[in-house]
Amino acid sequence: MKRANLAFAAMLVPLDYLALLAAAMTAYSLRFMPFFVNLKPIQFGLSFDDYLAKALPLGIVYLSIFTIAGLYAMRPRSIAEEFSRIILACTTSLAAILILAFFSRALFESRFIILAILVLTILFVFLERLSVRALQRGLRVYGIGTTLLAVIGKTKSGNALVEWFARFPRFGYTSALHVSHFSEEAVHKILELKKHGELDGILLANSDASKDEIAKIKAFADINHLTFFYSADLFPGSSLRPLVHTLAGRPLIEVPTTPLDGWGAIYKRIFDIVGSLFLILLTMPIQIIVAVALFFEQPGSVLFRKLPNGTKVQRVGQGGKPFPYFKFRSMVKDAHKFRFDPKFIEAHGNMREGTPLFKLENDPRVTPVGRILRKYSLDEIPEFYLVLFGHMSLVGPRPHLPEEVAMYKPEHRKVLTIKPGITGLSQISGRANLDFDDEVRLDMYYIENWNPWRDLLILLKTPIAVLFRRGAY
Repeated sequence: MKRANLAFAAMLVPLDYLALLAAAMTAYSLRFMPFFVNLKPIQFGLSFDDYLAKALPLGIVYLSIFTIAGLYAMRPRSIAEEFSRIILACTTSLAAILILAFFSRALFESRFIILAILVLTILFVFLERLSVRALQRGLRVYGIGTTLLAVIGKTKSGNALVEWFARFPRFGYTSALHVSHFSEEAVHKILELKKHGELDGILLANSDASKDEIAKIKAFADINHLTFFYSADLFPGSSLRPLVHTLAGRPLIEVPTTPLDGWGAIYKRIFDIVGSLFLILLTMPIQIIVAVALFFEQPGSVLFRKLPNGTKVQRVGQGGKPFPYFKFRSMVKDAHKFRFDPKFIEAHGNMREGTPLFKLENDPRVTPVGRILRKYSLDEIPEFYLVLFGHMSLVGPRPHLPEEVAMYKPEHRKVLTIKPGITGLSQISGRANLDFDDEVRLDMYYIENWNPWRDLLILLKTPIAVLFRRGAY
């Protein structure tokens, strides 16, 4: 590991301790502010010096629990994961201290300070860690603390990684070499870079590499003290942490499908119900305006819910089961039949040709009002009702037509593991500009790495993606 990264990791312990002490002192000071004193007079007699003398050793308790909670682990974490771990660690630390105080009969009567400590420790430690993260990322832009990699494989995955490293150096990786194969020439270049201290690891970006080739590159990396990275497509492997069971005295490895099982599914359903009710009420004025505008533009149903032959519109949901689907009408009457008209397709093309999807950049079937609705994704507002009814979720893979799903490859069908969503990773990452395989990879990543914070982050980013019309038709 880079010395700069080790230095930042080592800095976290004293900085966390200082943040904890600052939170404790701020909590004490707030209690003596006139506003709070007037609300409730002070009834404890603990001086600031005595209070600080108790806080100093108790900070060590916090740091110990921070260690157990994995806050000093070296692996990179998202901001959402970092925040959730800080909340858990600070809450557990305060609970441990209160239990210790109860059994030692050293009770502290200021509930205000206890509550303030809980809030302020979370806030101060999180802000301190955000500052460290910002400083670290800022230095990486100048090449300080970046991991220099030799990328092997000029595949789609390899090219995407090299491009991403170049665009976002703040995440700590730089491509020092990019070659197609692990050849003798590549070995010579890698050794030269290693000799001059310009290489830290090897990244194999070829999911079709044989076991022998992977073993050969791994052994070479070990011998030359280089970190080995392996980028596999999400199709052949899973990013979920495997579970190990012991049956008949033998280890049995289980690869879970998604964290959205058990309590994860219960939480997500409650979140969907509360969120959809709130969004339905929030958008009610918009729904009325849109319905009136659609009716005056083309009298009749304002919802797209029936096909030209009179059957109900369906989308494919969780487990491959179809469900009745509707949204605000944005096209001319009987527009659906044109997607199967060879002359229409020949005249206007299909941007998703070769994939299960059908998309037109300037779709002539869209009405003037419908174009405005699609521009800002207002046509999808009725999907909030589908979330409330349990057919969809607020966040998840987009629902597709039965005829589109029928064209899925076997590896694509994993996106049907969970309920489809109104928005998702693909919607905030390019939406319709993504090709189908990239969309599926993002959806599969979401399925395998779901957590509540990720749902919240995606929902917060969705309006930005809509307003800036990234990939919207």
